[in-house]
Amino acid sequence: MKRSTIWILTVVMAIALLGLLAMQIMYLEKMVAMRNSQFSEVVMRSLYSVSNMLEQDETKYYLNKDLAETEEIYSGLNQNKFNFDNKQKAKIDTTLNTNEQPKANVRPANLPTLQDLNDSYQLKQQALKEHYLHQQTLLNEVILTILNHSSDRPIEERADSATVANYLRSELEFNGLTMPFEFAIESRANGIVYKTNDYSPMSQEDIYKLTLFPNDPKNKQNTLCVTFPNKSDYIFKSVKFLVPSLAFTFLLLGVFLYTISVAFKQKKLSEIKNDFINNMTHEFKTPISSISIAAQMLNDDSVRKSPEMLKHVSGVINDETKRLRFQVEKVLQLSLFDRKNATMRLEEEDANASIYSVINTFKLKVEKYGGHIEANLDAEDPIINVDRMHFTNVIFNLLDNAVKYRREEVPLSLEVSTINPDEDHIQITVADNGIGMKREDLKKIFEKFYRVSTGNLHDVKGFGLGLAYVNKMIDLFGGSIRAESEVNKGSKFIITLPLYK
Repeated sequence: MKRSTIWILTVVMAIALLGLLAMQIMYLEKMVAMRNSQFSEVVMRSLYSVSNMLEQDETKYYLNKDLAETEEIYSGLNQNKFNFDNKQKAKIDTTLNTNEQPKANVRPANLPTLQDLNDSYQLKQQALKEHYLHQQTLLNEVILTILNHSSDRPIEERADSATVANYLRSELEFNGLTMPFEFAIESRANGIVYKTNDYSPMSQEDIYKLTLFPNDPKNKQNTLCVTFPNKSDYIFKSVKFLVPSLAFTFLLLGVFLYTISVAFKQKKLSEIKNDFINNMTHEFKTPISSISIAAQMLNDDSVRKSPEMLKHVSGVINDETKRLRFQVEKVLQLSLFDRKNATMRLEEEDANASIYSVINTFKLKVEKYGGHIEANLDAEDPIINVDRMHFTNVIFNLLDNAVKYRREEVPLSLEVSTINPDEDHIQITVADNGIGMKREDLKKIFEKFYRVSTGNLHDVKGFGLGLAYVNKMIDLFGGSIRAESEVNKGSKFIITLPLYK
C-alpha cells in the first residue's frame, strides 16, 4: 500500500472518529444540562410548596389565637339561642300531640300563629347575618394582624428547623428526590439565622434559594437556602448510560491510532527490508567475487607454480572469507540478541588493555587512508565486567564507522580515550573528524537497519546494524552510550560502563 493511500485513510478515519466523539460529548453535555434544569425545577417547586405550607401554618396560628380569645363570648350566646329554639319546638309539639280534639271552627289559645312563626324566622335570619358579619370582621382583623405584626415574630418560631426539615423532606420525596440535603435560613439583615450541621456550599451555584413570607417588609425578609452534597453523583447516575458508549469510542480511537502506527511501521520495515537486501547484496558481492576470481587463478598452472603468487591468492581468499564471515556474524548476533537467546560470557576485563589491542590491529587500516589514531587511556581503574569478544567488537565497530564516514579532503584523525568520571564508572570516548551527522539522525542511529544518508559517498556500504549491535551490547553490559556530532566536523561516541566490584 502506498504511503499516500495510508495517509488518506488515516485522515478520513480520524475525521469520522473525531466527529463521532465530538457529537457524543455534545450530547453528554446537553444531557447533563437538561438533568440539571430538571433537578432545579423539582427543587424550586418543592421550595414553593414549603413556603406555602409555612404561610398556612402562620395563618392557622393567628386564627387559633383569635378564636381562643373570643370563644367564651360566643359560647354563652350560642347556648341561649339553643335553649330558645328548644322551648319553641317543645311548645309546638305539646300542642299538636294533645289528646283533646279542638272543636270545629275553634282555634286553640296556645297554638302559635303564622305571624309568630314568621317573626321567629326573621329573628333567626337576623342572628345568622349578624354572626356572619361578626366572623367576617374577625377574619379581617386576623388578616390585618398577619400583615402588620407577623414579621415581628422571630423566624425561629415562624419556621422552626424541625418543621422546615420535615416539609422539605416530604415535598422532595413527593417530587421524586430521595437524597440528602442541607439547609439554612438566611436573614437579609443579620445573615444566617440557623443552619444544619453540614451546610457548607462550595459555591453560590450549589445553593437553591427562595424568600419565605414574601409579604414581609424587605428589611425583615428571610431566605430559605438548600444545598445537595450528592448532586453531582445524582446527575452522573442519570447520564451514566452514556459513559460506556464514550469509553468504547475512545477505545476505538486508540485502536485506530495503534493500527495506523503499525501500518506506518510496517511500511517503514518494508522499505528497510528492501534496503537491507540491497545492502546485503553489495556487501556479499565483493568478497564472493574476490574469492571467485582467486579460485579461477588457482586453476592457472603458472599461479600454482609460483609460490609467491599462490601465497598471495590464498591470502586474498582467507581475507575475503573472514570479511564475509564477519558480515554474516553481525546479522546472526543481532538476531540472537533480539530473541534474547544469546549466551553472555561475562568476565573481569581490563578496558585499557582490550582497547589498546583493538587500536593496534586497526592502526594499519587507518594509516592506509593517510590518517592516524591516538590513544589516551588515562582511566586509573579500568577493570570492567564484560564479554571480551563482544566488547572488542563494540570498539571495532565504532572505529570502522569512523573510517567509513571519513572526509576525503581531510586526513582522518581518530582519538580513543578512557577516564574515570567517578569511583564507580569508566568512560570510553571514540572521536573522529569525519562527515558528522545531523541532529535528526542522532535520534535514530542506534535503531536497527537505520543508515545515515552519506550524500555523494557511494562507497559506504553496510546493513545499518553496527550501531544497533553496539547499543545492544552496552545495554547488556549495564552501561549507556550517547553520540555527539556536527556536520563536517566529526562525531563523538561516549560509552559509560560500571566498574567491576
